[in-house]
Amino acid sequence: MQKPKKLKKGDTIAIIAPSAGLYFSHRLDNAIISLKSLGYKIKEFPSARKVEGWESAPSKERAKDIMAAFLDTKITAIIALTGGTVANQTLRYLDFEKIKQNPKIFCGYSDNSVLHYAFYTQSDLVTFYGPCIATQFGEYPKLLEYTLEYFDKALTTTEPIGKVSPSQNWTDEILDWSKKLDLTRPRRLKRNNGFEWLRNGRAKGKIIGGCLESVVHLPGTRYWPDYKGKILFLELSEGQIFGEGDPLAYVDGYLEQLNILGVFSQIKGLIFGRPYNYSDGDTKLLKRKLLERTKEYGFPILYGADIGHTDPQITIPIGVEVVIDSEANTFDFLESGVK
Repeated sequence: MQKPKKLKKGDTIAIIAPSAGLYFSHRLDNAIISLKSLGYKIKEFPSARKVEGWESAPSKERAKDIMAAFLDTKITAIIALTGGTVANQTLRYLDFEKIKQNPKIFCGYSDNSVLHYAFYTQSDLVTFYGPCIATQFGEYPKLLEYTLEYFDKALTTTEPIGKVSPSQNWTDEILDWSKKLDLTRPRRLKRNNGFEWLRNGRAKGKIIGGCLESVVHLPGTRYWPDYKGKILFLELSEGQIFGEGDPLAYVDGYLEQLNILGVFSQIKGLIFGRPYNYSDGDTKLLKRKLLERTKEYGFPILYGADIGHTDPQITIPIGVEVVIDSEANTFDFLESGVK
């Protein structure tokens, strides 16, 4: 796996929109202020301020921005504006050999999972499952400290992230962006209970994964990776109704699809992110379904990690070696994702 160069103060960060568009411009404006205050330069690409229905721009234009960002020698890191549902439309227009020859940091989560998988399988590139521009860097009054801490640990030093400490607090509160209620106060935080082990054990391997709802766009394509010996991480997106989590009936079906594909028979361990806006009852049922869908296998399952659609979140270098250990209650990155 190729590792991109680390991010330094004064470096330029590209902002692109590979999937959904900019529905609320104040979030991008806030993010730019935040990133500049951290010492970075910014280059916006055309897709960053566009929106056409559920897309930022036509797929060829989005792909053009991705390629232009990778080929621009002045750019060190590329961060996606947000997630969405149609990042897979860009894949046919990307030149993965050129991306391989011009490795850069690529960061984002949710629907950007399909790009992470594509860069992993086609360009042998370590990429970073972490904060997006509008959703995290656009946070009011600023990016949450825990998110920034792990973004820095993953991208700005060649030392491994090391042991991940669970966040002390978290939130899945949504203040209506369309009414700019997100500018009226910080979101309310809840106490985090830390790691929970649905199945005990210890596992070591290269980490790969993403948003479950986006990952299942790729089976049967050349972008589907080899899961043998891997540590898989998964997390859930929002549902189709604003402010609600993805229905458990859908999630259960997606999990079984991974089982049918043989993913669970190949992996050494599973890390599952804290779900977005689930009731206590939904959360309990989700845990039960995770155990049911993996009952034939003995790998450890770490549940409730700071990954994905709740905040704060860690940044995961995809393709590096990690270890999870229920007895020690640890999730540990053994390898850096940058050089």
